[in-house]
Amino acid sequence: MRAAALEARNLYRFFHIGDEEALALRGVDLVVGAGEIVAVSGPSGSGKSTLLNCLAGLEEPDGGYVEIAGQRITRRPEAKQAALRAALLGMMGQSSNLFPHLSVIDNLRLRQALSPKAHYPHPRKLLEHVGLAHRAAAIPASLSGGEAARAAFAVAIATSPRILLCDEPTGEVDQLTESAIVGLLKELQKEGAAIVVATHSVVLASHADRLLHLSDGLLT
Repeated sequence: MRAAALEARNLYRFFHIGDEEALALRGVDLVVGAGEIVAVSGPSGSGKSTLLNCLAGLEEPDGGYVEIAGQRITRRPEAKQAALRAALLGMMGQSSNLFPHLSVIDNLRLRQALSPKAHYPHPRKLLEHVGLAHRAAAIPASLSGGEAARAAFAVAIATSPRILLCDEPTGEVDQLTESAIVGLLKELQKEGAAIVVATHSVVLASHADRLLHLSDGLLT
């Protein structure tokens, strides 16, 4: 049995929309082992992004908690959460993880500089893997939607994280790039990373160890 790298227990998250209260997560439990890929499907607006943000400590759940590599990230001081993310997590969200004033390759270099690890994949090699070697000096505003998605994915995996959370990593890419991204995910899996991917892609989901469905705030 795989050791648990990521554990979420009884997560609740609700939002107020006018006088209405919307439950995005209703008692969600999720345990992901080292070297496991879990794909999460569900309709748009079902709470997939909210779930990933709670797992990363970017949103505080209204109930429940999250542990990464055995350390509680929920309701910890912001500096502690940031340190845990830098050391353990890679994150590709729907909002860009690229700094707009930096080139693509400098975004990768900055992400690696913020991590306490000693060794990383070479930034240019990462860009070659996602088909962006020719755009290394480009700033994010000059990238197409697909290029921006590939650059964001490269930043997410720049430190070979122990836990990787991705929100639609293949949503705006062609089939060839999708295949390359799947290959990189499988490489990280072999290195022991725990991976959670929110996706509508049948191809990506087919490579997951488990496929879960999020709807009405429930994960099944």
